Amino acid sequence: MLYLAVKAMLSGIIIAVVSEVARRSPGLGALIASLPLVSILAMIWLWHDTQDNSRIAAHAEATFWLVLPTLPMFLLLPILLRSGFSFWLGLLLSCSMTILLYSFLIWIAPRVGIQI
Repeated sequence: MLYLAVKAMLSGIIIAVVSEVARRSPGLGALIASLPLVSILAMIWLWHDTQDNSRIAAHAEATFWLVLPTLPMFLLLPILLRSGFSFWLGLLLSCSMTILLYSFLIWIAPRVGIQI
């Protein structure tokens, strides 16, 4: 139970640091947010829990493929906001597009030999 609490606390601290830094410097906050800190922590926790290299390799590869559908959201949201959309509507539309892209990737990946 303590192990789970430590994992949750460390993850929460990262999110808090990113949001505080982004308030002062959007670019630096974006840089920190773009670092694969959560993925690295997940792999460390997975290694600690399983010590299974093949599982970690599969996790890392799946993470690569699943990051791709999220990238257009970071272009669409600023376009919508600068075009006068409200934050919440822009976020909803951007997240909706991401869900569609995730769905497409999940559908097409096995057809082209990618395991997720």
